[in-house]
Amino acid sequence: MALLANYPFALAPGMGLNAYFCYTVVVSMGYTWQTALAAVFVEGVIFIILSLTSVREAIFNAIPQTLKYAVSCGIGLFISFIGLQNAKIVENNDSTLVQFHSFSKETFSSTGIGVILALIGIIITAVFLIKGVKGGILFGILVTWILGIICQLTGIYQVNPEAGVYSLLPDFSNGLQLTSITDVAFKVDFSNIFSINFLIVVFAFLFVDMFDTLGTLIGVASKADMLDKDGKLPQIKGALLSDAIATLIGSLLGTSTTTTYVESATGVSEGGRTGLTAFTTAILFGISIFLSPIFLAIPSFATAPALVIVGFYMMGTVKNID
Repeated sequence: MALLANYPFALAPGMGLNAYFCYTVVVSMGYTWQTALAAVFVEGVIFIILSLTSVREAIFNAIPQTLKYAVSCGIGLFISFIGLQNAKIVENNDSTLVQFHSFSKETFSSTGIGVILALIGIIITAVFLIKGVKGGILFGILVTWILGIICQLTGIYQVNPEAGVYSLLPDFSNGLQLTSITDVAFKVDFSNIFSINFLIVVFAFLFVDMFDTLGTLIGVASKADMLDKDGKLPQIKGALLSDAIATLIGSLLGTSTTTTYVESATGVSEGGRTGLTAFTTAILFGISIFLSPIFLAIPSFATAPALVIVGFYMMGTVKNID
């Protein structure tokens, strides 16, 4: 993305598409994961062709400007909702689908403490951003995590893996190890490539990823004021091509569809405007492979405030809708 488009958009396996990969293609339809990777590979090839022939660019440009603003606002709502769910502020309810966390019971349980810390984290992050602190979102995550560690050390936050409550302290007991990808890399199976069901899977990946990527590009680019006066994104072909190439390479390395992901909005909200942001993100992702114990220890209630705040920012494009 940095080299082909010079945009601050990061790439990673799509979190909706990997669920489709696992539960629909493999579990429900009965394909092996190797065949599912072949479908992702074929999708990547088709995407490269569509990107080079400007088909995807034409679809992007055909979407009205007001709808692009609306997509950005909708993605903001979506990100904030995910943040509220990750923080357990919003919970499941079989009758009404969603409900707010109830503080009337188990307020000071580990889950309840997580909700309280997430709320504190939202306030801290907001204050950092209002005060113009550079890196306010990152500092908000770190401060919330540190508060959680203090709660764990004092016994307020009690670790219970069976209940989904994990330790907030990094575990370096196994050292810094690089996990091998040899079990999944280059295991693509093309034996079912000519079946009708295989083609259905490919097109399902194709259409979902196409509009997933377009929606993300529209939303993040709108927030970053990168669209020109006609609502077009300059150098979009490079962005779409990098997305397609990442999908193809990702399938060979053993991952589901790689796409431009919506959390790129966090970097844009911090001022990221060029490919240097994407390049730095890629380098840090590479380093994180060796430092996984640290990242696994950071709880969802510490990262949730970032999503809530960034989503709130993205909702601001609603004021541009006529």
